[in-house]
This record gives sequence, structure tokens and C-alpha cells, in this order.
Amino acid sequence: MTDKTRRAAGMKRRRAVLGDGYVDGAVTRTTGFNSDFQDWIVETAWNDIWNRPGLDLRARSVVVLSVTCALRHWGEFRIHVRGALANGLTKAEIAEILMQCGVYAGVPAANQAFKEAQAVFDEIGI
Repeated sequence: MTDKTRRAAGMKRRRAVLGDGYVDGAVTRTTGFNSDFQDWIVETAWNDIWNRPGLDLRARSVVVLSVTCALRHWGEFRIHVRGALANGLTKAEIAEILMQCGVYAGVPAANQAFKEAQAVFDEIGI
């Protein structure tokens, strides 16, 4: 697979998970300074990882929500709450993921994750 086809396949997956609005904004914010990094994210994360056959998209969303909660990366967490919903997770399932995170990542992280997820739900009206 060439870099061009990896980039195209990664961008397709990125748009399917995060939505055109988010991706279009990220593309607009791409500069000469960060363009290589953006290409790397699309090719590596969104194609080479998200397009692997070993896990379905719901499972990948569970992993990303768990890791971003544990690491307290709230910007990425919020983006991926939207992605998890697009991948078929429900609010109730997201709550269960955050309960699990409370045990393994700590109550303060899970507490903040509930607040961040609720803010996303409020923004999109669910």
C-alpha cells in the first residue's frame, strides 16, 4: 500500500468515526509546521491501526475512551465520545466504560470523564 492509498483509507476511516465537520476543521488547521504530523496520524493511527481487522469499531472506541480517560487527555476524550457514539456505543455503555475506568484509572479521572462526556451529550442534544 502506498502512502497515498494509506492516507486516503485513513482519511475515510477518520471521517467515518469523527465526522466531516471535525476532520474538515483539522485539515483547515494543518500548516507547514504540522503537516507531516497530520499525515502520520492519518496514515498510522487512522489507517494502520483503526483499519486493522482484529477489533471492530465499537471495541476500538472502548479502548480509546479508556486510555484517554486514564491519561486525562480530555480534548481527545471528548472527540472520541462523539466517535464512540458514531461507532454504535450508547450513553449507557459509555457510562459503564467510565465506571470501569474509575476502578483502574482512578475516581478523579472517571469523575472528570463523566463531566466531559455529559458536556458532549449536551452539545449534541442527547
